[in-house]
Amino acid sequence: MMYRDYGTTGKKVSVLGFGGMRFGNVDDHDECVRMMVAAAQGGVNYFDTAPAYFGIKSETVFGKGLAELRRLGLPYYCATKTFKSSEKGIRGEIEAQLKRLDVPAIDFYHIWCIRTLENWHERKKDGIIDVFRKLKDEGLIKHICISSHLLGDEIKELLMEGVFEGVLFGYSALDFKAREAAFQAVKAKNLGAVIMNPLGGGVIPQHPERFAFLKRGGEGIVPAALSFLWDHKDISVALVGFQNEAQVKEALDAVNSYKPRTEQELQKLKDAASSSLEGICTGCGYCDACPQGIPVPRFMDVYNQKLLDKSADTASIKFRMSGHWEINAGKAGECTACGQCEKDCTQHIKIIKRLEEISSWG
Repeated sequence: MMYRDYGTTGKKVSVLGFGGMRFGNVDDHDECVRMMVAAAQGGVNYFDTAPAYFGIKSETVFGKGLAELRRLGLPYYCATKTFKSSEKGIRGEIEAQLKRLDVPAIDFYHIWCIRTLENWHERKKDGIIDVFRKLKDEGLIKHICISSHLLGDEIKELLMEGVFEGVLFGYSALDFKAREAAFQAVKAKNLGAVIMNPLGGGVIPQHPERFAFLKRGGEGIVPAALSFLWDHKDISVALVGFQNEAQVKEALDAVNSYKPRTEQELQKLKDAASSSLEGICTGCGYCDACPQGIPVPRFMDVYNQKLLDKSADTASIKFRMSGHWEINAGKAGECTACGQCEKDCTQHIKIIKRLEEISSWG
């Protein structure tokens, strides 16, 4: 296992992190704990969850898993998050989280899911920074972190606040062009940088032929996608969500066989990335609150097929749309262009335009 500095905290974290958002069966606590133990025995020491992963079930499972790691003498750092902004809301949440996680303090506590600067400014007005500082002073959290879906200069503005010790943001071979600006702030503030959606929300392993430019020799697509991230020296942890023990082993094998590229080789790889990959939806699902009841995430998945498979004609996509996705183009035409989905989109995709195009397929 490789370890890197988490910013200026003095903590060394594993470059492979365990994400608690994709357990295959979160109700099978024994299996989930075995996965966490297998990861820790392989050297993973960064474990990340949140209060909305499977409801509160992920944090509950983590509590049992972390207790087992302590029993076995395996080191770990625990990370979780909060959507709350007010002191009352945050304190109520963290009190419950500490009980579920069965820990006296949370190592890396995140202000969760900043999608717009407007949202950030509202949460600042609620006093969220002061609350987090109090929690740290009281020893309930050890490091103040933030989770963001902002792009470009917006994320730079957020990270230059001067209060954060680390950041969690999406970055992969799928969307790296839209998110590289974050590294300018990471370097400037010497932040710990944890990467979510390292496989592009599952798009990369589902379309290995389109991401073949990542592979070296007989390397599989998942190890290749993770290697791309580890080649970035400013990345502290690549966070992977596991469904089963086999996936844990696959990721551990990937880090143990990892061979770094030079800066020049990494840039050459980025240059080789097809521009056709830009704009592919990573499937975060935040757009799934349409006032008209339009299943926007499923339509974006449809549009991914159009972008990923240039040989697919409209008829074949429509066939899959009605069969696999159980939706029809007419539903997309019910869009009123209210803009809610685009406001919620973490990638800033022009969703309305795509829905209009899909509706024209008839």
